[in-house]
Amino acid sequence: MRSALALLAALASVVAAQVYTLADAYVGSEFLGTWTWQTIADPTNGDVNYVDLGTAVAQNLTYASLDKFVMRADSTNVVANGTRGRNSIRVLSNRADARPWPAFWSLSQTGPWPDGGEIDIIEGVNLQTGNLMSLHTSPNCTMPATRTMSGGVTSTICDADYNSNQGCGVSGAPLSYGADFNGAAGGWFAVQRGAATGIRAWFWSRQDAASVPLAVQYPLVAAITGVSPDASWGEPYAVFPMDAECNYEEHFNAHQFVFDLTFCGDWAGSAYPTSGCPGTCTDLVNNHPEAFTEAYWEVNGLWIYTPFGQPTSPNPPYPSSS
Repeated sequence: MRSALALLAALASVVAAQVYTLADAYVGSEFLGTWTWQTIADPTNGDVNYVDLGTAVAQNLTYASLDKFVMRADSTNVVANGTRGRNSIRVLSNRADARPWPAFWSLSQTGPWPDGGEIDIIEGVNLQTGNLMSLHTSPNCTMPATRTMSGGVTSTICDADYNSNQGCGVSGAPLSYGADFNGAAGGWFAVQRGAATGIRAWFWSRQDAASVPLAVQYPLVAAITGVSPDASWGEPYAVFPMDAECNYEEHFNAHQFVFDLTFCGDWAGSAYPTSGCPGTCTDLVNNHPEAFTEAYWEVNGLWIYTPFGQPTSPNPPYPSSS
């Protein structure tokens, strides 16, 4: 997936006002030095072997410039029998803030999962068109079937124990994921979370660059003026209200962020037979490295904001590389 994230505003849980200040910024090599490169077995049972930073650099599975960070899957080697799967990446932020199966998501720093919640911000499988944003929680969190948003409801029960951990999801526009997203040269995602606002998400394609708020398109502006999600941002594509049906404080706490790129497994593997892709998922992953030349993330930056007046982290702000 060719991701061109210029901003993701993951806002803290206490909302005293609708103005937020920059707390953390990750651009280019910041990802290499300040995130943990996990080598765990894939929790979703994917045919994937997550490698450490040294291996990723040596195999050209990751690299960074002043304004871009790239993570990719191996697209050269046939996978040997009896191994975990195709070499790939999974990185976890060290600080807590409020075919292929690429995902960018956040989860509770304290857990154990699903306590504290999981927010899937960018996720999809196989030939899916349109991003799927989902919440996965402990019991007693349900979303209304009708909400004021541009996305489509795919499920309303967020409880991870329900329906094989489907979660409560909202599907986005075609240009927000997959081949169409890549063809449009990416875009901007922004997420707001808090007890008063609920969890909301916006997406702007690069084809709609004229409509992107200045503070989103140019984080250096936001570093000076702050960020204030208002009517000028347009209608969110995903809205998850926090009310009596899903109490925010009971289901969400401080989160860490994760980027990963896995294959087959619980979701992509089960969806593969109806995806229109040839053969079996495992055969494609293990024996056809050429199929993964486009399996990568290209991230312009990740910017994290907190309500005005709250402490911020020492990472410096960066201008957008858009």
